[in-house]
This record gives sequence, C-alpha cells and structure tokens, in this order.
Amino acid sequence: MKYINPILATLLALPFVVFGPNYFLHFMATPPMDGDAGTFAGILYKSNFLLVVKIMEILFGFMILFNLKRPLALILIAPITVNIMMFEVLIAHKPGIGVVLVLLNLILLFRYKNNYRSIYA
Repeated sequence: MKYINPILATLLALPFVVFGPNYFLHFMATPPMDGDAGTFAGILYKSNFLLVVKIMEILFGFMILFNLKRPLALILIAPITVNIMMFEVLIAHKPGIGVVLVLLNLILLFRYKNNYRSIYA
C-alpha cells in the first residue's frame, strides 16, 4: 500500500514533465488540429497563454514527481488537468489523456485528504 501514492504520482506527473518541455524543445511532432480545436489552440499559442501554462505544468509536474510539497502541487495542477479534459471533451470531441489525468488527480487528492483538513474544516 505504501507504493500506491508514488506510483500514482509518477503516472500523473510524467505527462507534464515529458510533454511540457516539448513546447520549448520540439522533440516530438505535434499532431495538427483542425476546426474549433485548431482555432482555440492557435489562440492559446499566439497569445503566449500556453507558455505560462507549460511553465506551470513543468514546475508542478516536478513538484509531484519528486514529492516537493506534493499536496500543494496536486491542488495547483488540478485546474490544468480539468482544462485539458474540458478541451478534449467539449472542443476537440476526443476524450483522451485528460480524463485519465483528472481521475489520477482526484484519487491522489483523496489519498492526501488529511493535508487539506484546514481548508474544508
């Protein structure tokens, strides 16, 4: 049982730690997006909004991966995972890794619920 949290945390953090730097280094090809998804992604890219999000993804991903204030990082990365899921479901109409990331985040938030007692007490 003591290995569940590190395994789940690694599964949650790995996509952010791997795909976040790809925004800057371009070591993997990005599949083209068309329609509303392409328009939305283009606006995020051109406005540098995605730049800020990618920096936060990398930072919070490393915090989760190396257990540096992991409960805090789980709360901070939650809106990012929800937005990824909402983009996939509502705009791209192709649910994928976003659903998995939200589930992993929720499970880990629940497993660290004792750290959040002062928030909801």
